[in-house]
Amino acid sequence: MPPLLRVVGYAIVSGDGMIADATGTMPPAIINEADQQFFAHGLDEADVVVHGRNSQERQRNSPRRQRLVLTRRIAALARHPDNSKALLWNPDGVTLEDACEALGVSHGVAAIIGGTEVFGLFLPRYDAFHLTRAAQARIPSGRPVFPGIPPHTPEELLGRQGLRPYPVRVLDAAADVSVSTWRR
Repeated sequence: MPPLLRVVGYAIVSGDGMIADATGTMPPAIINEADQQFFAHGLDEADVVVHGRNSQERQRNSPRRQRLVLTRRIAALARHPDNSKALLWNPDGVTLEDACEALGVSHGVAAIIGGTEVFGLFLPRYDAFHLTRAAQARIPSGRPVFPGIPPHTPEELLGRQGLRPYPVRVLDAAADVSVSTWRR
């Protein structure tokens, strides 16, 4: 029987595989309106959004989304202090499925939106990963999408986990921004 919860990742990276600068801030060079629309549409289809404490999205529907915020500061699960639709989650203390069940989500899509350690945690589990590239952008000393970058590329790490790329879709030709969806 297939799993009831599908794990789908969403990330935009620079040409060198970074999601943020050294301070953890997403620089303007990788913020793209066409990607933001693609991202928002994907999250609108998700049943739960999963991210670290510094990662978030700020779309119109963000306050309506159920979410898990990863932290190592608790043993398993705790109420989020500022968001009634969110739980703080330590993956060492409880499984993703049990954490989602605590939110009332037993099936559907868990959208993983970062940061580096969160993206890396799910590498063995992704059913799909939407990897958007802002190919002309570079973020020296930035934070990579996955642990192990460099020396590896995001594509190498996804491929090593058994995911295969589907054709690239150009989101913004003028800005050289495209997305490749990787699937099992």
